[in-house]
Amino acid sequence: MIDFTRFELENGLRVLVHQDDSTPMVAVNVIYDVGSRDESPDKTGFAHLFEHLMFSGSENIEDYDEPIQLAGGDSNAFTNSDITNFYNVLPAENIETAFWLESDRMLNLAFNEKGLEVQRKVVVEEFKETCLNRPYGDVWHHLADLSFQVHPYNWPTIGKLPQHIEEATMEDVRNFYNQYYNPTNAILTIAGKVEINHIKALCKKWFAPIPSGKRQPRLLHQEPIQTQIRRKVHQANVEVDALYMTFHIPARNHPDYYGIDLLSDVLCNGRSSRLYQRLFKEKQLFTSIDCYITGSIDPGLLIIEGNPADGISLVQAENAIWKEIQILKNEIIAEEELHKYKNKIESNLIFSEASIINKAMNLGFFELLGDVNRINEEVDLYEKIKVKDIHRLANDILQENNCSVLYYQAKKEVAKSV
Repeated sequence: MIDFTRFELENGLRVLVHQDDSTPMVAVNVIYDVGSRDESPDKTGFAHLFEHLMFSGSENIEDYDEPIQLAGGDSNAFTNSDITNFYNVLPAENIETAFWLESDRMLNLAFNEKGLEVQRKVVVEEFKETCLNRPYGDVWHHLADLSFQVHPYNWPTIGKLPQHIEEATMEDVRNFYNQYYNPTNAILTIAGKVEINHIKALCKKWFAPIPSGKRQPRLLHQEPIQTQIRRKVHQANVEVDALYMTFHIPARNHPDYYGIDLLSDVLCNGRSSRLYQRLFKEKQLFTSIDCYITGSIDPGLLIIEGNPADGISLVQAENAIWKEIQILKNEIIAEEELHKYKNKIESNLIFSEASIINKAMNLGFFELLGDVNRINEEVDLYEKIKVKDIHRLANDILQENNCSVLYYQAKKEVAKSV
């Protein structure tokens, strides 16, 4: 159970506070409601670029890392398709340093050609290192493009092409910042050794003076229902083949989310899961296999991926997965099997609440989803899933006309050299 206090400033900034006196530390987290889904198809990677630009200095602070480190803390950030998240962990007595830093870059981020060029090069180099020069690094480019036709999940967070960042102008950057980096589009969460009146005073001092900004309506193209299987073969300089199968699933707030998460676990999460037991351990058709969901705010994907064993073709590997899917769709799983995965999820949720930074992040995310109270209801929501729900969801979702298949083939000359 995570206790919290919620309040909102006049400029629209939402604030959530969790008091935890068991630690001398405090986590200060800021979620901006902007991710790669908010980008234009011809200007992708901007949310990720801003993850870097927000550390490049403001009109008042040249280096964001130094003050937080001098205060005995650490800071970092991440971006995904839905959000950009900045977090700080530091001794509670130095919490005002984090308020100063976060409020300053929300209001006074510095824009100059030199700083933009430095971060542009960093991001482009990261694109090359993680996507172009790493084995299987471009998988999500192919999967996203194959699975989504119109929704902006069509491209990965890092962007479609490095040229989009290379060609970003100062006007492009300013417009993106002004649209999304303001109090009405942000959620501030604090967890740790704090006192609520002190937090309210700090919010009034550091964030209340910031102009609210204008919250733009999000008008995204909704992905149409897929009506037939999609396929793509991609050859690359990798050592072994890889198989990827994606299935469209509802949004994070949909009532079926929890059942679908359990369905993915039943398929392949751990050594006792079905695909692992039957295709990896018993039949030895795969050297690795996994199943997971994206958990994205808009309708996302259930993904099955694996590497076929030596001598097993991608066609054979795919057919084996379809056979196991059909078995699952034709039967009602045992209560004991489902209960095992419920227990695993419950333990993972409890473990995730052990650290103050996870508490801060999770509070902010559930606030963004529209119901922060659900952070304390998830265990019960998973527990309510019945075996008949898994059966229904397997039959509704694991269909060929809802599936996209990527054959990521090792070029023959590379495979032979191994």
